[in-house]
Amino acid sequence: MTPAGVLTDIEGTTTPLAFVHEVLFPYARARLPGFCASHAGAPVMDAVRAEVGGDPLEALLGWMAADAKVAPLKTIQGMIWAEGYAAGELTGKLYPDVAPALRRWHGAGLRLNVYSSGSEAAQRLLFAHSDAGDLSGLFDGFFDTSVGLKRDAASYARIVAATGLAAATLLFLSDVEAELDAAGAAGLVTCQLVRPADRTAAGTRHPTAADFDEVAARFDLG
Repeated sequence: MTPAGVLTDIEGTTTPLAFVHEVLFPYARARLPGFCASHAGAPVMDAVRAEVGGDPLEALLGWMAADAKVAPLKTIQGMIWAEGYAAGELTGKLYPDVAPALRRWHGAGLRLNVYSSGSEAAQRLLFAHSDAGDLSGLFDGFFDTSVGLKRDAASYARIVAATGLAAATLLFLSDVEAELDAAGAAGLVTCQLVRPADRTAAGTRHPTAADFDEVAARFDLG
């Protein structure tokens, strides 16, 4: 059965790991002290204090160093990146095969959605300010960990319900085998992106593809 929709991860799937870890994260880290000072009374800072009960900046820097999937951190990173994209200091990096495939799939009527540990706002920013132009309009929805953790099958069941598609018609693309396991347990079709540039280790439990063109050929997406 040809999938009716595609749910894609970002980091290591549409976007090189290096862009996230060597561009986005350092950009946010360098601006965290100024952000904390200028937003000291903001609700998101209250949320940080509620989590740790101590110095918000120290907590945020610690979470960043651990790449923790903590909601207030993700929100703050997204706010900092929004300023960077607006100022023209950041451009979302995509693998060259991604934008043409997304445009083809959207044109063919496939329902496209994103599921990433980055905040929904950060996801939209990356695709709206990508090096291939504004692709944000190609997507029906953006999902972050507010629906649940990416290694939890229940998260994918919630996404399926939100899309209105049958699980067996939704193809999930990710570079992480454990995420694919969770999606498969929820009934989704799965494919692991094994990007040579990211040195992804190919698993054995899911179909694999080196890029979106190979995904299209394997699943007859056009």
